[in-house]
Amino acid sequence: MAQETSYSKDVLEDLIDGKLPWGITKRIISDLKDSDRFDKYVEILQERTGFEERILLPLTEHLYIVEKGGDRIVKCDCGYEYGDYRENWKLKALIDVLETEDELDEIYPGFAKPNAEFCEIRRYYCPGCGAQLEVESVPRGYPIIFDFLPDLDAFYGDWLGRPLSTKKEFKDLSYEFIARHLKVPIDQSQTM
Repeated sequence: MAQETSYSKDVLEDLIDGKLPWGITKRIISDLKDSDRFDKYVEILQERTGFEERILLPLTEHLYIVEKGGDRIVKCDCGYEYGDYRENWKLKALIDVLETEDELDEIYPGFAKPNAEFCEIRRYYCPGCGAQLEVESVPRGYPIIFDFLPDLDAFYGDWLGRPLSTKKEFKDLSYEFIARHLKVPIDQSQTM
């Protein structure tokens, strides 16, 4: 039976920052995970952001789900708040769409670029700090992709054995967000 390894917080910080040689990095990510790895990781992120709110889960390099009062929101490391984590944060980001041959040529010169007739590239930026948060290449007019909606109650309660203080319904609320902003009713049977 493989034995659990344990890495210090300093080593994990170097891993996060990409300062370790590939051989060590590969060993760390391939080994069995130490039982407190997630807690150490979140502790490092908490110290780096300086958030008063508790980080529940990192989403991307700059985005986190944090506990704010009784709510769980998406927050950028600059402090900008995107609101309820069950609403697609991309709907509240600044979006730059590259859809013409000339715009795509800036990134993909020559034959490597996608066909602008069929494809667009969306770049999502934080309204608070301007950091680029995500890029997606999709067919023209394709809906904004909700990359990741974690079941935090199951993760904390079932996996970590530490239930969160309040339960939230595990449901994508993006449709409700859109309906509120478009001021149109949405048929709930269509949101499943």
